[in-house]
Amino acid sequence: MIIKPVLIAALFSALALPVAAQDLSRGKWIDLTHPFNAGSIYWPTAKMFKKETVFEGQTEGGFYYSAYNYSAAEHGGTHLDAPIHFAKGALTADALPVAQLIGPGVVIDVTRQSAKDVDYLVSVQDIEAHERKHGRIPKGAIVLINTGRAALYPDREKYMGTAERGAEAVPKLRFPGLSKQGAELLVKRGIGAIGIDTPSIDFGQSKSFDAHVALMTNNIPAFENVADMSGLSPTGATIIALPMKIEGGSGGPLRIIAHLPGS
Repeated sequence: MIIKPVLIAALFSALALPVAAQDLSRGKWIDLTHPFNAGSIYWPTAKMFKKETVFEGQTEGGFYYSAYNYSAAEHGGTHLDAPIHFAKGALTADALPVAQLIGPGVVIDVTRQSAKDVDYLVSVQDIEAHERKHGRIPKGAIVLINTGRAALYPDREKYMGTAERGAEAVPKLRFPGLSKQGAELLVKRGIGAIGIDTPSIDFGQSKSFDAHVALMTNNIPAFENVADMSGLSPTGATIIALPMKIEGGSGGPLRIIAHLPGS
């Protein structure tokens, strides 16, 4: 069989075509991350964020240079709770599949309920009411609970219920969270991850952390202290939530963003 030069040229031309990348130039990006600084919200017993200057200014070589050291607990500011945080043998921060941290966003709005009840627990009824309006929560979705409390960040007393530090401050924490039954329903839906705009996926007065346990025994991570969600629609956004890849970590700082489609 003789292959004509024209066919050979056509073959190589096809192989040389560039691979088309996903077009993300259209639409809108929303940052759902609070900046890390000395005012970042941390659990009352956790080490807070600290930034130290190594060097900042003009060098002897004539160029500008800046470098800093920072230290903090894993769990503070906008951050990840890896499943190992509340489930023995579950996935650590570095072991979470990236695909589980990127997915269709579902925003459950309980701002009205939370404004009336600082200890509000997101219920099965809240989730099912969302589904009746917007469709069943798809498998692999990243569910975000909007309580409206991101607007209070970083005022510790208003956001957490107390500005005190130490173990004695923990019983004074007051903020909404997800109920055990709500968490169990989301597990059944097969979600990839869940986020909330409070310091914990469990409400402030929780003693047993039922939502954490229900989710994380099923290797579902949580994102806490998520920033303002008011720019998101109930469905339609793509959520990308990439934490620091701490080997063996129970969590870590998180950069979470949303992409809204548009022309």
